[in-house]
Amino acid sequence: MGKAKVPASKRAPSSPVAKPGPVKTLTRKKNKKKKRFWKSKAREVSKKPASGPGAVVRPPKAPEDFSQNWKALQEWLLKQKSQAPEKPLVISQMGSKKKPKIIQQNKKETSPQVKGEEMPAGKDQEASRGSVPSGSKMDRRAPVPRTKASGTEHNKKGTKERTNGDIVPERGDIEHKKRKAKEAAPAPPTEEDIWFDDVDPADIEAAIGPEAAKIARKQLGQSEGSVSLSLVKEQAFGGLTRALALDCEMVGVGPKGEESMAARVSIVNQYGKCVYDKYVKPTEPVTDYRTAVSGIRPENLKQGEELEVVQKEVAEMLKGRILVGHALHNDLKVLFLDHPKKKIRDTQKYKPFKSQVKSGRPSLRLLSEKILGLQVQQAEHCSIQDAQAAMRLYVMVKKEWESMARDRRPLLTAPDHCSDDA
Repeated sequence: MGKAKVPASKRAPSSPVAKPGPVKTLTRKKNKKKKRFWKSKAREVSKKPASGPGAVVRPPKAPEDFSQNWKALQEWLLKQKSQAPEKPLVISQMGSKKKPKIIQQNKKETSPQVKGEEMPAGKDQEASRGSVPSGSKMDRRAPVPRTKASGTEHNKKGTKERTNGDIVPERGDIEHKKRKAKEAAPAPPTEEDIWFDDVDPADIEAAIGPEAAKIARKQLGQSEGSVSLSLVKEQAFGGLTRALALDCEMVGVGPKGEESMAARVSIVNQYGKCVYDKYVKPTEPVTDYRTAVSGIRPENLKQGEELEVVQKEVAEMLKGRILVGHALHNDLKVLFLDHPKKKIRDTQKYKPFKSQVKSGRPSLRLLSEKILGLQVQQAEHCSIQDAQAAMRLYVMVKKEWESMARDRRPLLTAPDHCSDDA
């Protein structure tokens, strides 16, 4: 069977059999339209302000943009002022080291507020940047006014803080002053500094100070309380010996207190051990206690012994023994006692002592200082210490003194009694 032929007018235009000329013209027109459309779009985009993060923002030109941005800035500043007074109080109470941390927290807190507020984009942002003074720190997108917290960032190390009108010094300045004070304080002398010999520790104390005197005494074998220690033999016999030393402290009686009365009686043995020490009740009203010299006070005499009892006890102890002391005639006088002259050893009347210290009537203090090298009677006198010093002087020259006493005995024709020489 034969196929029927289709007429040419009824064929589709897109069929391959169609003529190519009119189809090409249609496609060219469509392409031109597309190009025009995209060119117009590109022009519109170029005319519109860029809104991306990297886009360059130009300053506003329309007056409306200025006014809108200024109003938003004023509202934002009012909010910041209402919130600002709370945080500076906390910052002022904190130390200088903790302030940077608080500043960072304030920055973190203010940034979300700025981001949360609706600010005009593009030209309005640039307008706000131009309207705010140049001295204040501004965020790129929104203005950030300077607060008290952010102002502390600019404090340098050399500046001083001011709190309540007072300038508070920094910690480094205080430490520097303390260091200077330590350097200015003189160091105490050491044993190497005290090198000189044959110098009295008392002179060293007067010239340099007590610390140097203490070192000098240590080098000389002396210590605190060395006076009493050097006058007493600790391990020696503590009872009565062949020689006993006597000393009395006296108070003043009579209208002017010029007459003396026994107030304390002390006796030590040959080794410096105290064998007798008693206060004496006064038989007359005391007008001068002489405390600065005697060391006697009213309360001491209230518990004292009767004078008659003391006389008997002392006389019994001294019977048949050598009596040692300094200016013994004064002590025997106030006790109303007598002792054989050949048994008396008075350090004030021993001629070798007089020539040694170059004094006709040397004091016990002078003899102790020059011969014994000890300081006695520096303040209030002590009858025990005075008796110990006299006994120590006697023991030093005991052999010579006793030999002189034996040689002189045949020449003595006068009866034994106390010398009235002063």
